[in-house]
Amino acid sequence: MATVSRVLNESPNVSPETRANVLRVMADFGFVPNASARNLVRGRTDTIGVVVPFLTRPGVVERVRGIEAVVAASGSSMVMYNVESVERRESLLRVLPEQGHDGLVIVSLPMPHDAAQRLLEVGPPTVLLDAHHRSFSRVVSNDIHGGRLAARHLLDLGHRRIGFVGDAPRLPLGFWSSRLRSIGVRLALEERGLAWDPALVRVGEHGQGQAAELAADLLRGPGRPTAIVAASDTQAIGVISAARTLGFDVPGELSVIGYDDLELAEPLGLSTVRQGLTETGRQAVELLHRITTGGLAGPIRIEAALELVARSTSGRVPAGA
Repeated sequence: MATVSRVLNESPNVSPETRANVLRVMADFGFVPNASARNLVRGRTDTIGVVVPFLTRPGVVERVRGIEAVVAASGSSMVMYNVESVERRESLLRVLPEQGHDGLVIVSLPMPHDAAQRLLEVGPPTVLLDAHHRSFSRVVSNDIHGGRLAARHLLDLGHRRIGFVGDAPRLPLGFWSSRLRSIGVRLALEERGLAWDPALVRVGEHGQGQAAELAADLLRGPGRPTAIVAASDTQAIGVISAARTLGFDVPGELSVIGYDDLELAEPLGLSTVRQGLTETGRQAVELLHRITTGGLAGPIRIEAALELVARSTSGRVPAGA
């Protein structure tokens, strides 16, 4: 039994002849190792738990694509948990420490104090992605800086009346990225000696259709903006749809810039702020691997690089505006 075990675990302490003999007998009998039994002996499940909010949103899908690529390359499996309510988040965080995963990646969900303490005390190694907690290693981005990048691009093109279309605060789940990006826009305006006009801000439920309605309301009003920053590429597409429905040329009469640089942004010619969604997914799992293999002593913070990507939906301010 010990010899067979060494062969199955690819131990070097087996002669080539013995290894060949064991493999021949395995083939003759059609033997397949029981993965569950092996994992019990090793004290591992070879699974990574991944907790995400609103799984079908394009930005979440691109993060998961990066996570899955690294998990698959390592020979492990990924178990997905979708969260769309506070109750679901709280129930999941209570039971996750008992699911036997080798590690967890929690995406875009801030950690309540009690859940954080439980994971730290009895849970598996955990990495946060797009969420902040000083007790956990995490991969994050600076949303205020991203909003600044978007607004500075438009300011450099001569725009002064810059609007914002984003998400209404989801306080129970703690989604703050849209709010932080709007703060970045305001700060960029103030750096140029310009006032932030709350009348040019519209927020509502996340989605392309909702963003189109918000933008239409903004564009029909007096003193409309010459440019709009959207809190996501999905919402930017809604803004462009509303503008064209109302007869505004993009970017001739209205410049639009999104956030994320989703896969569809380039073929649509959408100007945006790139935050490397797929790459940050990869970074989170690589960071988790460093923790589980003992290569990391304490919580570390990795900040994702942000980049302004100028395409065809942003242009110079219209003459006479």
